[in-house]
Amino acid sequence: MNDTAILEQILLTLNGEPFRIHHGATIAELCAAIDLNPKKVAVERNLEIVPRSTFADMKLADGDSLEIVHFVGGG
Repeated sequence: MNDTAILEQILLTLNGEPFRIHHGATIAELCAAIDLNPKKVAVERNLEIVPRSTFADMKLADGDSLEIVHFVGGG
């Protein structure tokens, strides 16, 4: 990875682990990057629940802390 690529990324904490993603990424893009369907997750960003309707517009910032839980069906 070159220096430019590093500068274009931000560092998050995702479910307690460091995670890098491109600068300007949204929560919807983060879900896609980790293979989760945004319709089947709940997201907490910096201790606040994020409404699912804002995932595509909510840009992530360097240092954000996210907790993502996904729903699993069963019976």
